[in-house]
Amino acid sequence: MRIIALLAIAIVSQATGNVLLSQGMKHIAGASQPDAGFSALVQAVQSPSILLGAGFLIIFFVLFAIALSRADLSFVVPAISAEVVLNVAFADYFLNETVSSTRWIGAVLISIGVILVLWSPPRTFGLPGDRTYAVDEGGR
Repeated sequence: MRIIALLAIAIVSQATGNVLLSQGMKHIAGASQPDAGFSALVQAVQSPSILLGAGFLIIFFVLFAIALSRADLSFVVPAISAEVVLNVAFADYFLNETVSSTRWIGAVLISIGVILVLWSPPRTFGLPGDRTYAVDEGGR
């Protein structure tokens, strides 16, 4: 159950970071001149929204690495795919983006896949160091 909670926090962190980055970059794109590449870079580095978004994505990456150390890749990566659904919902709600019904159907299909993955146990194989070996009376 801990791995599910860890993944849930990671997913929310990633979606929040993506929304903040998108918000910050759209603000900079609207304020800068087309040929002002370096100026836009300086604005991006100084933008609280972008810095906060990057911070949330760092949190996501750390939690993702921890999850990979505790569960199978074949469990963690599909479970993390729930962030796609959350990103669509956040884009609609926080960024006021128009999300088509086709995208919502895609998000529902991804949700079904995530649910199927979560029904499986987080660790299907032990780590190499987790093996127990039978020892006979001679110590072999």
